Amino acid sequence: MDSPSVTKITISGNSSRVWRKGNGQVIGFLAGFGGLPKWISFLDLLAEKYEVIVPSIPGFPGALGHNNYDNHLEWIIAIHDILKESGLLNNSSLIGSGPGGSLIAEVAALWPNQVKNISLISPWGISSDEAPMADPWAQRSHEIASLMCNNPKLWDQLKTQPEDADIIEWPIEQARALEASARIFWPLGNTGLIKRLSRITCPTLVIRGDNDRVISDKYINNFNEKIKAKKEIKIIKNAGHLAELDQPHEVAEAIHSFITKL
Repeated sequence: MDSPSVTKITISGNSSRVWRKGNGQVIGFLAGFGGLPKWISFLDLLAEKYEVIVPSIPGFPGALGHNNYDNHLEWIIAIHDILKESGLLNNSSLIGSGPGGSLIAEVAALWPNQVKNISLISPWGISSDEAPMADPWAQRSHEIASLMCNNPKLWDQLKTQPEDADIIEWPIEQARALEASARIFWPLGNTGLIKRLSRITCPTLVIRGDNDRVISDKYINNFNEKIKAKKEIKIIKNAGHLAELDQPHEVAEAIHSFITKL
């Protein structure tokens, strides 16, 4: 399939990559843990029905500037600015995975009139003693793949260096993405998002892979019960934390079905 077009926006003095592909209703996506060093099939499936816009989170592959933000509020404002500069506020559907899901939820809670609907894939951001989130930064490098995906080979494929990639910059970019997510969510889960979820007014779809080893079904239930807006939960079979990698067709179809019913 054709590659997405690439443009750049500037946020807090740093460049952020924006991918675009497809036609139709606009839908935006913020990546999960580790970011997107490559375009993935899940996005191609969405692009068959929508215009898909994928801006990079600061520090994730495609963007710098993760060390500009000293607290969680500054991160949320930066994400709002990224969505605005990418043309993703007011009339767009928004999707976020993991850390991206938490940040989409924050924007929906703080600027409820600017968000049309949201789909959150195993979103981070809440803390619970009875349903703690696994710590992805505590894993050895060879353990991350099985933590993130039901099929670990899919994570390995995403993170395998392409032949045309810069041999020096590629591993630096991957390490930077892990540092960026740690900066956003340190200490783990203690963002206060649970206090703001009730502010979300737009229709919300919460997705979890049935074999998610990062967040549990109880975590998702705790997350979902705090949202007072119209909402759905979708469990994706044979999928891990990054369900969009494990089961791209099923996740894309769940989101499409959710949006078309609205």
